[in-house]
Amino acid sequence: MLSVFPDLLAFGLLAPFLLRVALGLVFINFGWYKLGKNRAEKAAFFESLGWKPGNYFAFGFGAIELIAGILLVIGLYTQPAALVAALISLGALLLKRKTTNGIESSTGFLTLLFVIALSLLVSGAGFFAFDFPL
Repeated sequence: MLSVFPDLLAFGLLAPFLLRVALGLVFINFGWYKLGKNRAEKAAFFESLGWKPGNYFAFGFGAIELIAGILLVIGLYTQPAALVAALISLGALLLKRKTTNGIESSTGFLTLLFVIALSLLVSGAGFFAFDFPL
C-alpha cells in the first residue's frame, strides 16, 4: 500500500531523535530522583529487597540512570545507553510484578520505556547526535 504522506518519510531520522530525547529526559529524572533528597527513601526500598547497603544501590542506580539519560539526550554512545535503559526498565518491570511498593511508575509506562529503548538499540540515534552509523 502506498504511504498516505510520502513526503514525510524524508524525516525518518527525526523519530529516533524524538524517542532518544524523551527516553533520556525520563532517565535523567529517574537518576536525579535517586541521587537527590529521595535517596534515603530509595535506599530503604533496596534494603527491603535484601540489597544491602541500600544507600550504595540507590547511588549506583541513580548515577547509571543519570549518565545513561545524559548520553541519550546528547546522542553519544546511544546504543550502549539504550541497552542500559532497556535492562533497567526490564528489571523495574520484573520488580514491579514482585513488589507493588517502591516503584512509582506504572507497568504500562515501564513497558513503553523498555520498547523505546529497544527501538533505539536497533535504529540508532537519529538526527542531532554524535553517533554516526557505520
